Amino acid sequence: MSDQEQPLVTHLVELRNRLLKSVLVVLTLFLGMFYFANDLYLILVEPLSTLLPDTGNMIATGVASPFLVPFKMTLVLAILLSVPFILFQIWSFIAPGLYQHEKKFGIPLLISSVILFYAGIAFAYYVVLPLVFGFFTAAGPEGISFLPDITNILNFILKIFFAFGIAFEIPIATFLMVLTGITTVKSLGEKRPYIFLGCFVVGMLVTPPDVISQTVLALPMYLLFEIGVLFSRTVKRHDDEEEQQENSIAE
Repeated sequence: MSDQEQPLVTHLVELRNRLLKSVLVVLTLFLGMFYFANDLYLILVEPLSTLLPDTGNMIATGVASPFLVPFKMTLVLAILLSVPFILFQIWSFIAPGLYQHEKKFGIPLLISSVILFYAGIAFAYYVVLPLVFGFFTAAGPEGISFLPDITNILNFILKIFFAFGIAFEIPIATFLMVLTGITTVKSLGEKRPYIFLGCFVVGMLVTPPDVISQTVLALPMYLLFEIGVLFSRTVKRHDDEEEQQENSIAE
């Protein structure tokens, strides 16, 4: 084996090991939670079940749905809980190839991205879902029995979770674009009207077709964009300080 091939093989082996560790963590969490899958599903759909009349019953139209739906939910939940570990494995793999100033920003951005992702899911569960389900359960005409299917409910909730989890990463994305020089704070400020409109377009595309969920996603997205712009101003100040230090050393 040549000297040029050896580093590539080493990196591939390391990548494989980190992927296996991530899969093992997901599998361990899945097996640990699967026994409580039915209880976890009831907790997940609580924003809807509390609004249903009578006993709050839901239906399963598929033969295997009573098993497959909790199975899918537990697997997705295991992946979501494994996100910090998975991101740490990714960071540990790419960190040796980064410059020192890139590493300095890496850890805070990694921690912030995890916190914001979970904050987006929490916001969706405690704020968005009660509003959306409250609208749906009250909007139907009289005489219509509202009996939601457990598969559709799970797919709806997961879609909302991922939409808001990713949307809450906007401050990180904005900061990285300014940090890497893709754009500037001034340029982002000039594009505010288009970004505001774009938030509603994204909300229309990634959320269910109702005005409430689209608006509840679009407005936080724009607010998070403004937060990202605010923190991005520190990039310029940091660059100015480094430039002044270099000039003072040169003098």
